[in-house]
Amino acid sequence: MGIVGGAANGTLHVIWDDALAAYDFGPGHPLAPVRIELTMALARELGVFDAPGICVEVPEPASDALLKLFHDPAYIAAVRRAGQTFAPDHAVGLGTIDNPVFGGMHEASALVAGASVAAASAVWRGAAGHAANLAGGMHHAMRDAASGFCVYNDPAVAIKWLLTQGADRIAYVDLDVHHADGVQAAFYTDPRVLTISLHEHPRTLFPGTGLATETGSGAGTGYTANVALPAGTGDAGWLRAFDAIVPPLVREFRPQVLVSQHGCDSHRLDPLAHFDLSVDAMHAACVAVHQLAHETAGGRWVLIGGGGYALVQVVPRAWAHLLAVAADRPVDPGAQTPRAWREYAEARTGESAPEWMTDWEPAVYTPFRNGYDPADHVDRSIMATRLALFPDHGLDPQP
Repeated sequence: MGIVGGAANGTLHVIWDDALAAYDFGPGHPLAPVRIELTMALARELGVFDAPGICVEVPEPASDALLKLFHDPAYIAAVRRAGQTFAPDHAVGLGTIDNPVFGGMHEASALVAGASVAAASAVWRGAAGHAANLAGGMHHAMRDAASGFCVYNDPAVAIKWLLTQGADRIAYVDLDVHHADGVQAAFYTDPRVLTISLHEHPRTLFPGTGLATETGSGAGTGYTANVALPAGTGDAGWLRAFDAIVPPLVREFRPQVLVSQHGCDSHRLDPLAHFDLSVDAMHAACVAVHQLAHETAGGRWVLIGGGGYALVQVVPRAWAHLLAVAADRPVDPGAQTPRAWREYAEARTGESAPEWMTDWEPAVYTPFRNGYDPADHVDRSIMATRLALFPDHGLDPQP
């Protein structure tokens, strides 16, 4: 089966319902749903949803049949049971500090997964050129276990669904500061899915995986790319690494659909990681991914959320920029955040919200093609990935 219809390049479906905020591990947990509520409020105040061709679509929960495209039936049953009994099940990662049990856990998690499938469906059917699920991006969940705040792996389920519809070339680009280990595991032997993860080195951050040497196995060898960057990496190094790895591989792969995960926990203010990025660098990466989707995938772009634990200062601005780029209505980084939004954010959280959509950083970098510096830690990470993977795609690893 081929793609149903052509890509509606000028449209964006935002998959959202207030019920998505029910994915809530409770007070004090870093993954607080208020971050998405504030994002949607900021995007509305900025006029993103007033752009032509923008549609807000209410999702349906993923059925067990959809979840079973990736998850073990016994695990799904365990999630449902835990959400009903509140009893921990440490054998499958439920009831831990990272993944405490909460009421309706299965229903809330299935809705997040259903929202990502709805985004994939909108793009595949040609109903929208781009589709977004900012509540998604739960990339650590494994086939039979919860991990790292993630119960069901919505990107893996959505990509598996696309494969059932006849897609045979899907690129997945993960910009979260943490390695996309669950998505990698889902497609490690599958050459139909190219996974690229740009993350902090496993020696300094959870989940402890994602070395450049992890490149896939069997028929999938060469279709897993990991860029493990040193703690402290800033805008210039991160953007240099993105540019050196992501566009060449995606262009060579020529995906039918580009799926990207935009965790913004790589920001310098994030409490759970050790990168030094600005909102401006994340905005630059959004623009680059958007352009890459049009260049390589006919504009078919599924964009999902991910990590991000600076709930007021970072996440709303980073993801409002993402939605604005996807809506072809980019916001000037030098613009002020709307006063009404700042007042709402302070009333909602008690925290003063940022006044500007920018961190006042230039978000510039020197392209890797200008030369390799073996003394530079970022350049060594870039070269490790290129040496491990580029020859498999007929690409020269040397700049």
